[in-house]
Amino acid sequence: MSTPLMAWMRQRGGVSHSSDLRAAGYSAYEIRKAEAAGMLDRVHRSWLVTPECTAERRAAAQVSGRVTCVSAAREQGLWTPDAAHTHVAVPATASRNRRAGLVVHWAQGPLPVPRFSTEEPVLNVLFHVARCLEPASAATVWESALRIGAVTLPQLRRTQWGTPAAAHVLRRVGVQSDSGIETAFLSIARSCGAEVRQQVIIDGHEVDALIGDRLVIQLDGFEFHSEAKDRRRDIRQDARLALLGYTVLRFDYQQIMFDPRYVQETLLNAIAQGLHLAPRR
Repeated sequence: MSTPLMAWMRQRGGVSHSSDLRAAGYSAYEIRKAEAAGMLDRVHRSWLVTPECTAERRAAAQVSGRVTCVSAAREQGLWTPDAAHTHVAVPATASRNRRAGLVVHWAQGPLPVPRFSTEEPVLNVLFHVARCLEPASAATVWESALRIGAVTLPQLRRTQWGTPAAAHVLRRVGVQSDSGIETAFLSIARSCGAEVRQQVIIDGHEVDALIGDRLVIQLDGFEFHSEAKDRRRDIRQDARLALLGYTVLRFDYQQIMFDPRYVQETLLNAIAQGLHLAPRR
């Protein structure tokens, strides 16, 4: 059944505190009626959700919080690493009791949020990401926010983060990476002492990265190169570069994000063999 109350709830992600419903003009009688009809479910004290509400938002309402960190980043269309748990932000005064399946964030982000808000501002999302993830992974989320225009680099630089973790991530964030794995790859390459140039044009075609004069790095993101025609294009490009005297190393999402030691060892072996150097004449 569609009613103005339910339309209002859907506009807010299917979750609300009853005080916000009453402030919007809906009476206690209308709320009870919607509950009796199964259109609303009271999950914790005065928190109400619709049947269509996501599991993450329902879990947040159950602890009087809101979805944050990687869970909110995913909702907002940012790149995120795989996460098994739902991350929720709660007031600093909230109970320290932990619940299975939840990662609870008590720290307060740079933006104040109304007491019963169900939406986490993107700057607060990035704040929690910086405190929660390893720097390389956090940087990929931040760069994703930059790429889709959710934030700007000057905005990030002017924000009073109040945590060294965010300042550290900010120093890592670049504006050249096209995807999260590029930022992660840069971190791996720098751990090898390699100087990397990104988005280099060779023979009229762009490569993801170039180490030295001759070592080309191509990165296959999680969502790309999945079709046969894409794979054939990659093979042609690799062959063209090889015939021009370049060594091509291609890494995929799984290797970069979950097997960085393999990537590091491969780079070190290539550099030890001088594959990054132009041939002597």
